[in-house]
Amino acid sequence: MKNMFRTSAEKLVFLLERLCTRVLDAYNFCKCLLLSFFYHLFFLFVHYVPPFFIHLLYYTSFSLMGFLLLKISSPSSRARDIDLFFTAVSAISLSSMSTVEMEVFSNFQLLILTFLMLIGGEVFLSLIKLQISKFNNKHTLSVTSLPKNPALKSLTNSENQIEIGLTDQDTINTFEKPDDQERFRISCINCLSYSIVAYLLATHMFGSFFLSLYMQSVPSAKQVLDNKGIKISLFSVFATISSFANCGFLPTNESMMLFKKNTGLLLILIPQCLVGSTLYPFCLLLLLKVLKIFTKRPEFSYVLNYHNKLGYRNLMSKRSCCYIAATVVGFIIVQFAIFASMEWNNNSSGAFEGLDSYEKLVAILFQVTNTRHTGESVLDISTISPAVLVLFVAMMYIPPYASVLAVRNGENTSNIDDKITHRTSKWKHLRLSEPTYIIIFVILVCISERKGLKEDPVNFSVFNIIFEVISAYGNVGFTMGYSCGRRINSDLSCKDAYYGFAGRWTDSGKSILIAVMLFGRLKTHKGYTYTL
Repeated sequence: MKNMFRTSAEKLVFLLERLCTRVLDAYNFCKCLLLSFFYHLFFLFVHYVPPFFIHLLYYTSFSLMGFLLLKISSPSSRARDIDLFFTAVSAISLSSMSTVEMEVFSNFQLLILTFLMLIGGEVFLSLIKLQISKFNNKHTLSVTSLPKNPALKSLTNSENQIEIGLTDQDTINTFEKPDDQERFRISCINCLSYSIVAYLLATHMFGSFFLSLYMQSVPSAKQVLDNKGIKISLFSVFATISSFANCGFLPTNESMMLFKKNTGLLLILIPQCLVGSTLYPFCLLLLLKVLKIFTKRPEFSYVLNYHNKLGYRNLMSKRSCCYIAATVVGFIIVQFAIFASMEWNNNSSGAFEGLDSYEKLVAILFQVTNTRHTGESVLDISTISPAVLVLFVAMMYIPPYASVLAVRNGENTSNIDDKITHRTSKWKHLRLSEPTYIIIFVILVCISERKGLKEDPVNFSVFNIIFEVISAYGNVGFTMGYSCGRRINSDLSCKDAYYGFAGRWTDSGKSILIAVMLFGRLKTHKGYTYTL
């Protein structure tokens, strides 16, 4: 009897084990089938859909997500739905155009805006595109380390080859098998990705640390945040991410105008505004050269010498990076000279009231650095002389990687993937020149705001509208603002507020400006260098 019971129990255990094994096999099969389906679906999407629509889907989907989070997190907020959506689009498109005061947002809503600015930043987005490029180049191969190949071993041990930088021949051609070639290329992309991640983390960590240290140690700056109920840690992280991404949003209504005497704070933010956008290719090149010297890895030599084969548009040749850096410095010097000559002794505007000579120098330097795509303001833009405003309009229109120096023929397009160029060639007949788009947007805004143009012609001047549209199109965020004192017909119900000129527009005008901000952000993905 006991033997029969033992035999039956053993059979039952055996059957249960077989059943569990079959269920587990079926689960693994279904999981692999689903992963394979989504894998190929994603590959087809990124391979055949034009990049313009991929970027459009990216920005619109995260804008909608940001709007919903802003709406849900504060259902009793004073901001209307159109203003919340406008702010979400402005954050992810790095435009910093505002239709409501920033201090109406709670700490959680500011964190939402911080997240949108981070994922909308050029460095973060380029990192995603680099991973997609790796995914496109190799669908099935997954590599985490270099292959043990004799050719690679001899390459690693050759000091002379590392020192001269692999200029004799393509390293990939030294491999005998195509798989080894692809593995080494993926290893190079991985090294580049890790370098970008380190660059991203280091700049944000050091920026936040120095900002927090300054705010803690300077009573005047700390007092401003205490009066507004803003935590120093939140301000430091928010300002660092906003400046690095070149968005320009700040938790204070007055942007940086309250800190125009805090020269140390301005000097901390100026490098942040440059290393995340206009000087990013130059800084990345320096980082890779340093890593090549200290690590002695052949991947960095290949990345530096064959940057155009990795599909990363922000990685350029030494000549292009130097030309772009020289252009950035040159534009800052020209703006500084014109701004200082026009506004230094201009007491009527009150822009520099109460500032000594050194504080004026730092304030002007901070202001002209922000004209190209950052948009943080230490002065009231509306009080600046018209000649300087026209200069600002020109600076806002110029792309971030523009160069006034000559670039070798084909160098600015050598790293654009041929497949992407082929896929987008059929859309060329739909393109108009950028000034044409701006003219169309200005006309549409003038139509939607025709009532303001008629009843309040000083605030709603055509120049103010053009300034606002170009600021949105260039994703800068400068604004002429709105002043009740400039109204021809007095209105007792009118109250001045610390938000952009677009905050006084109609809903249709705001919707047009939303399209302008998205279109302006999408235009930067057509190419990466421009010769002026």
